[in-house]
Amino acid sequence: MSFHHDSEIYQTATMGALLRGVYDGDTSVRELLQHGDFGLGTFNALDGEMVMVDGQCYHLGADGSAAPAAPDELLPFAAVTRFRPHHTVTIDTTSDRPEVSAVIDEAAGSTNRMVALRITGEFSVVHTRAVTRQHQPYAKFTDATRDEKHTTFTDVRGELLGFRMPAWVQGISVAGYHLHFLDADRLRGGHAFDYRLSRGVVELSVCSDLHLRLPDTPEFDDADLDTGDADDEIRRTEGN
Repeated sequence: MSFHHDSEIYQTATMGALLRGVYDGDTSVRELLQHGDFGLGTFNALDGEMVMVDGQCYHLGADGSAAPAAPDELLPFAAVTRFRPHHTVTIDTTSDRPEVSAVIDEAAGSTNRMVALRITGEFSVVHTRAVTRQHQPYAKFTDATRDEKHTTFTDVRGELLGFRMPAWVQGISVAGYHLHFLDADRLRGGHAFDYRLSRGVVELSVCSDLHLRLPDTPEFDDADLDTGDADDEIRRTEGN
């Protein structure tokens, strides 16, 4: 199987900075849309999750709601790309998250590659969460996620959107699968940490370049970003 590795992931800030409580960024939705039409992230003060699909950006609230994001909303962490799928896989039997992940891993090839992925279909269940808005002085991310709100969607049509990133990117981004859910009506969603797919289509885009933009803020400059234990923290907070 061959791919054209022509896609770039544009990322603002690092997951390590988010772990250390750098929750206010200087990149707007408007700016992100100049670099991609697909991706995910979180908003300033951890005020919900972000998902971008088909050039539209959505704000996923802690209550499981979804609404269009304002162009001037700012984000402390986000990753976007111009989604051009190189490969499509149809799944027509009920499959849980590990089974779908195995199909994606086989189709994508090397686990050292960055992969943007979109799963469109019918789900018997999707478990999501969203962090509630934080207030200064900000707590560390592992503490902030203790107040996250969980929502379960059953028998729902929609999409899982995000990335499968290699182990070497942990701390810069999120290694493994990082997916956000958006229902077919684009009215509900959240950070997906488990799901069961009844049937659907998986689209994959293998990305060859990572463009990292660092925030120009005093909070980022002053943060202690020596994230020696980032792997354990990210796995606990992101559900990998």
